[in-house]
Amino acid sequence: MYSIGSRKTVAAFDVDAQKCFTPLCPDELPVPDGHKISRELNRQADLARVRIGSKDAHPANAVWVATQENPQLSPVYGHKNVDLHWNRHAVPGTEGFELLDDLPDVTDYDFFVWKGVETDIHPYGACFHDLEEKLSTGVIEFLKNQEIYTILVGGLALDYCVKTTALQLQRAGFQVYVNRAASRGLAENSVTEAIAELASTGVIVVNGTDELFIDDSVC
Repeated sequence: MYSIGSRKTVAAFDVDAQKCFTPLCPDELPVPDGHKISRELNRQADLARVRIGSKDAHPANAVWVATQENPQLSPVYGHKNVDLHWNRHAVPGTEGFELLDDLPDVTDYDFFVWKGVETDIHPYGACFHDLEEKLSTGVIEFLKNQEIYTILVGGLALDYCVKTTALQLQRAGFQVYVNRAASRGLAENSVTEAIAELASTGVIVVNGTDELFIDDSVC
């Protein structure tokens, strides 16, 4: 069990918990069982005073969209803020862009990030718009302004956007917990590698909210 301190200093972060990353949208980037995390995301939010969310918001004509000639995961050249080709996903106005059922409306979050809007930018983490991590989305500054110390992170996919967001937050000075029950990954081997990388930086990986408890006596 881990004490995460007082609720007033805790935030929950729903990273890209969108239908495009689930079997509901099989032609996009379906993560196995990705549609089954809403309940646990809501449970971790019950432990927090502040709830943050993010979404991929990609144009249909992005330079990284995979084709027959340039399949998914093949490298993209000539664009400093794009590294790999991906199936088209998270286009505003489509089903894949939507948050998972049973999550709050975006306007009910305390802070929300839309990322990857430009055709030639494809970030993974929700804290910066660019791969070089020079252009802030404002979420780190918001969390510090709210005097948050601990952040509970879940979402999709664990081995990409969840991992990168958690690492960005940990480097910013927060104590980060990644909740495996509130996350799913694309592949078993990359999930194993992601968990090892997270642990090596001080991020605490837990199996679920049952391993966490609030101690409001902690100031």
